[in-house]
Amino acid sequence: MAVESLGRMVLYIGVILVLIGGFFILVGRVPWFGRLPGDLVWRRDGLTIFVPITTMILVSFVLTLLLNIVWRR
Repeated sequence: MAVESLGRMVLYIGVILVLIGGFFILVGRVPWFGRLPGDLVWRRDGLTIFVPITTMILVSFVLTLLLNIVWRR
């Protein structure tokens, strides 16, 4: 029984990784993602610091909504 549950867990992790990979592929095609107002960028001689505050808030909000819809019982 323990081997079956381990196999299921590995399959679930694989499906989650495929979904995350697909998400990153699709997000790479959205030109405004990561360049929203509120995303901070500092550029100096050979140094760039990027802090995507607004993008992180947007992703957090969307994931919260999705997870509440999926796991609501």
